[in-house]
Amino acid sequence: MGRTGYVVVGVIVALIAFILLPGWIKLLGVLLLVGVPTAGYLMLDPSQRRRVRGQARKRLG
Repeated sequence: MGRTGYVVVGVIVALIAFILLPGWIKLLGVLLLVGVPTAGYLMLDPSQRRRVRGQARKRLG
């Protein structure tokens, strides 16, 4: 199974979990999905942040 298969299975599992789980667990999951990468980015030095932004621009262009 390629990368696309894993993505499809992940989306299906996430949708099923979103339907079955109680509201506060859904909110906790969304906060973790947003908060963990944000906290990691904020822990970088300014020079490391510039490097990360530069890599993102290279991938987009």
